[in-house]
Amino acid sequence: MEGIQGLIDGFALALTPINLLWAFVGVVAGTFVGVLPGIGPALTIALLLPLTYTVAPEAALILFAGIYYGAMYGGSTTSILLNTPGESGSMMTAIDGNKMARSGRAASALATAAIGSFIAGTIATVLLAFVAPYVVRVAILLGPADYLALIVVAFMTVGALLGASAARGFAAVAVGLVIGLIGFDSQSGVARYTFGVPRLLDGIDSVVVIVALFAMGEAIYLAARMRKGKLQVMDLPKGQFWMTRDDWRRSWPAWLRGTAIGWPLGAVPVGGSEVPTFLSYAAERRLSKRKDEFGKGAIEGVAGPEAANNANAAGALMPLLALGVPTSATAGVILIAFQQYGIQPGPRLLSTEPDLVWGLIAALLIGNFMLLVLNLPLAGVWAKVLKIPTPYLYASIVTFALLGAYAVSGSIFDVFTLLVIGILGYFMRQYGFPIAPLIIGVILGPIAEQQLRRALAISDGDASALVASPFSIVCYVLVILVAIVPRFLKRWERRTAEAVGADDIDRGFATAMIPAVHDDERDQADRDDRADERRER
Repeated sequence: MEGIQGLIDGFALALTPINLLWAFVGVVAGTFVGVLPGIGPALTIALLLPLTYTVAPEAALILFAGIYYGAMYGGSTTSILLNTPGESGSMMTAIDGNKMARSGRAASALATAAIGSFIAGTIATVLLAFVAPYVVRVAILLGPADYLALIVVAFMTVGALLGASAARGFAAVAVGLVIGLIGFDSQSGVARYTFGVPRLLDGIDSVVVIVALFAMGEAIYLAARMRKGKLQVMDLPKGQFWMTRDDWRRSWPAWLRGTAIGWPLGAVPVGGSEVPTFLSYAAERRLSKRKDEFGKGAIEGVAGPEAANNANAAGALMPLLALGVPTSATAGVILIAFQQYGIQPGPRLLSTEPDLVWGLIAALLIGNFMLLVLNLPLAGVWAKVLKIPTPYLYASIVTFALLGAYAVSGSIFDVFTLLVIGILGYFMRQYGFPIAPLIIGVILGPIAEQQLRRALAISDGDASALVASPFSIVCYVLVILVAIVPRFLKRWERRTAEAVGADDIDRGFATAMIPAVHDDERDQADRDDRADERRER
């Protein structure tokens, strides 16, 4: 009942003309950046953060929510038409979506992606509205030690599951922790990691760090690897973007299964949208009666992952709003957007800012409908966005990044900081270190330190109090599982591969010996024939 009344109040706020305009701008901008490879919602929101300081909080957050959902939609368009995922969550869509497009079924692929995203996003957002109040009631009972354990889970899962290896993910988290702790200690007043630079005493603004890593780092990395060439845009088949009756019959179970997989994996910190989309694709392939079509243009291979991707995006807002813990880079940037207005997401957010929260959730539903209307008829237009020359595109991004860094505090020092951290972001990309764990470390590091000190102060320095509650014990058990289970899985895969390889070697040796045996038999037969001929003569 609380969720229904909250949604009614939220629609009253979101349906005002100015907020509808912000929602429309957000979904258009989000779809635009979702189409472009390498430019995701986190970068777009980070670039716009400094420009929204004078905008009302609800308008800015509605804009960012539209960007968040829009980017999830936009990534599917280029995945299907060009085999170029705009977002990492769209990688699985490209496998069968592009095959469908090349076989003349682009209309069906685009339609099932758009409709599946709409259905999954709507269901997941409604679940968010009804489940969030109950999560908040549980979260209010948590103490400092419980929040510390929850943050450790976020560090562990994001660090372990993102990036080429767990070691690189944890290294990125560590770097983020160091950057987040620069400046005055909030309790003792001691300067940390400032190297005698007075401007660092107040720390480095999180907006500058995020813009530097996403915008400057990406631009420098792209400039270093620039190659000449033109992107070929596939011509879309003419006619209405719709699906056949068989496409509908095969798609709707995949939409529901994708939603069931994506939403819970977004609500817990499992490291982004790659995991649920992969699991959804694997589930559809396992359950399908047409397994031979997967990899060649199975519509379930598009419907399931796209539904999981959008349901995951809504699920990721659950820990952000109810607990104040971001589980992805984009959620981390949205947390900074809350904080710039003096609002801290967490258990008390629904009671202190109910209009803001319910207006945001209602705007997600409205934006989801806008995206369906935009994506079905305009898919070809979005694909042509890729014709923008890459140097021009990234030059404009760098310009906005520099202006945004200067706008944070009107200081040229922030611009130099942007450049330095941008170079750090370049080297991280160059050597395969993920960016998202660093962002999570910067944002959650100071909060983790604060909760640790509170827990120890309450217990008079007794460290056992950190694992005294059932909730914290469950969290640390989850941390241990995240650390151990992937290793066992890799070891099992390695042993399986070695066993298969040994069988292949044995079979190969036997196959190689068969011709030799036949050759020996033929040679002996030839010698016997020649001996018989000599005896006859």
